[in-house]
Amino acid sequence: MTSARTFVKGHGTGNDFLLYADPDGESPLSDSEVAAIADRHTGIGADGVIRAVRTAAEPDAADQVAEAEWFMDYRNADGSIAQMCGNGLRVYVAYLEREGLLELEDGATTTIATRAGTLTVHKELDEYAADMGLWSAPGGEAALAEGFDVTVALAGLDEPRPGLRIDMPNPHTVIALADLDLLEQVDLSVAPRLEPEPEDGMNVEVVVPLGEREVEVVDEDGAVVGTERVGVVKMRVHERGVGETLSCGTGACAAAVATRQWFGDGAPDDWVVLVPGGQLRVVMLDGGGVELSGPADLVGEITLLD
Repeated sequence: MTSARTFVKGHGTGNDFLLYADPDGESPLSDSEVAAIADRHTGIGADGVIRAVRTAAEPDAADQVAEAEWFMDYRNADGSIAQMCGNGLRVYVAYLEREGLLELEDGATTTIATRAGTLTVHKELDEYAADMGLWSAPGGEAALAEGFDVTVALAGLDEPRPGLRIDMPNPHTVIALADLDLLEQVDLSVAPRLEPEPEDGMNVEVVVPLGEREVEVVDEDGAVVGTERVGVVKMRVHERGVGETLSCGTGACAAAVATRQWFGDGAPDDWVVLVPGGQLRVVMLDGGGVELSGPADLVGEITLLD
């Protein structure tokens, strides 16, 4: 079952994963096995487990065989299935490279199959930029205009706060707070309570918008060629099936999308999202797409014993 299986530990800004190769789809893990391996006290410990399987060998990817060779089978730490994971997607591509399952030169792009559809990942030196697909608001234009469509009770705060639901396509609810002291005050070891309550759970991002700043733009040779305006937001996250994590890729995208909506007309398309595990860059693309870029670090190899 899980004996003698080797995993690679990786993370993207502290959002950590255990990855293993199952090219022919012969060794999927059960929900309970994933939960046991991801347990931080009695297992190896991770926010999620990622299985590398060819699309041709995975029923969930049957409609993506012509577009991508590899499917990212992502499970949350409790064993539940997630559509995809932004930080995990970058780490997954780095893992495929390490294992010799994918060759990706600097500046090149690959396509990966996920439960959210096929997504492209572009390699940029030691970082990766992933096209995260289209975002949507379950509450529609009315929710976007109002700025919220649910109420969220957060442990550590004395009253519920309004939140805006954003699908990436993982479900997220973003709550804005007035200052960094309140952000630190929130206790995300306790699952936030939403009204109305979602049927399939919810990822919750608590954010403090920090305004805008000018950053330098450099060319391929490293020379500064100008500046651009970016928005900045600081974020903490409670992931469904996991708890508080140091980072969340789709959550960072949802936080940037929601904050941009709150800023209104003239808000920047580029965002820096500060998370406890580091920094991510989110760019709004034409047509409602979102690009997420950041590091992908592989830190060790672990073999399970009997």
